[in-house]
Amino acid sequence: MSSQISLYIVWFVLCVHSRCSVQSNDSNKKPNFIILFMDDMGWGDLGCYGHPARETPNLDKMASQGLLFTDFYTASAICSPSRASLLTGRLPIRNGFYSTNQVARNSYAPQEVLGGIAASEVLISEVLQKAGYRNKIVGKWHLGHQAEYLPLRHGFHEWFGAPNCHYKYDGKIIPNIPVYKDHLMTGRYYDDYKIDHETGVANLTQMYIEEALVFLDRQAKAKQPFFLYWAPDATHTPLYASEKFRGHSSRGLYGDAVMEIDYGVGKILDKLKQLHLDDNTFMFFSSDNGAATYAFTEGGSNGPFLCGKQTTFEGGFRQPAIARWPGMIKGGQVSHQVGNLMDLYLTMLDMASLSRPKGVVFDGISLLPTMLNGTKKDRPVFYYRGDTLFKVRLGQYKAHFYTWNTPREAQDIGYHYCPGQRIDKVTTDQMANYTQAPLLFHLGRDPGEKFIIPSHTAEYQTVMPRLLKTVHEHRRDLRPAKPQFNLCDLAVQNWAPAGCEKINRCQMAPMSYLYNCTWPY
Repeated sequence: MSSQISLYIVWFVLCVHSRCSVQSNDSNKKPNFIILFMDDMGWGDLGCYGHPARETPNLDKMASQGLLFTDFYTASAICSPSRASLLTGRLPIRNGFYSTNQVARNSYAPQEVLGGIAASEVLISEVLQKAGYRNKIVGKWHLGHQAEYLPLRHGFHEWFGAPNCHYKYDGKIIPNIPVYKDHLMTGRYYDDYKIDHETGVANLTQMYIEEALVFLDRQAKAKQPFFLYWAPDATHTPLYASEKFRGHSSRGLYGDAVMEIDYGVGKILDKLKQLHLDDNTFMFFSSDNGAATYAFTEGGSNGPFLCGKQTTFEGGFRQPAIARWPGMIKGGQVSHQVGNLMDLYLTMLDMASLSRPKGVVFDGISLLPTMLNGTKKDRPVFYYRGDTLFKVRLGQYKAHFYTWNTPREAQDIGYHYCPGQRIDKVTTDQMANYTQAPLLFHLGRDPGEKFIIPSHTAEYQTVMPRLLKTVHEHRRDLRPAKPQFNLCDLAVQNWAPAGCEKINRCQMAPMSYLYNCTWPY
């Protein structure tokens, strides 16, 4: 653990005033689950991770009442694949959320993509549904927008939110994104759900908060276990916040959005306590990928880590992560266990005493022993960029087989994933191949991946064979899924979603024309 990261969390340790006692849950009760899943929020954006603005009091409180992970990862440095991995417990290469059209390109699920979450994938929501849970998603889905891919086909009973990012479109070549209430669309972004591009004012986060609170009220009365997947997207460009929060942060519009989300977390925490659901509800906070450093003032902070979203450096993959379960998890803990979004699947199954789906290969582990007993388990992190394994971490060591900063096509449209962070041989503008002599870093001493351990040293010669063996074992057992992001067609965009005829929001689709998707990322 480096002194730099230690300084980032020292405030959190000092702010903890008390430790919650472990209480036994009623053995006949299944625990409730709430996943708070952010969009493009970075490791360094919260007060409890060291951000000097200290504008996240409710998330900081959540951390003081639970367990904060310092070494927690996503499965992808871009949105759709990380969300698929969260809900399947599997790497994108295994669940199909990648493309083979171009080598090592990040891909996701915009409107023109034909693919989405495969019917063969068993989502955590589907397992919980069969076990008697009531499941609701609030916010961004992003696992495919055609009917067969939407959340109510994959274990969720309720949905308020959208299938794609909230970008503004012309409504002619590309339609604006629909907002759904369960099976039917209720309007479109910008046409019906207003986002003011000039001021950044929108009321969507308040709607998402209200949807969550009403659901909790209803489930408390029903006395039925639930899974709430709360996925606001206000911190993804174009940023937005409600009038109540606009201009209140010292960090501009991005900070306003973070403050409003933090407010929402506080309302959810208060509601759980009010409804006496606190001790029997496991709540987990994290983000889909690192902060979007290419957005400059409209992006977040990745703390001491290199680069951000879209990259396989620590800034793209390492996430804030907080676990809270007052009835079971002691408060005030900081864990250095290496964790991953994919771990939540098996962790939740263990908490609910549910069996794993048969025949499914999982890439996550259960973190329940860590959360309850402080147990640590050595396990690898695989950093894929699209279809290519770029890096691996084991213990404190990280090997770089390939490096790549920003593809030339992305630079041509104004993106730069590592602004002001150029490191020779590391933040390369072209895809650099180091597979014959991988670069080695020690993340404890060097969280910013600045200092390459020379290959002639005893340290390198001792560690590298272990890392290469880990990769060999991973590849030996890997069976890549059919890629979901290879084919595109403008005719499959959100022209006429279910319910559009009821609100006069149907649009005429163009003629179908299949083509290979291209990815500048």
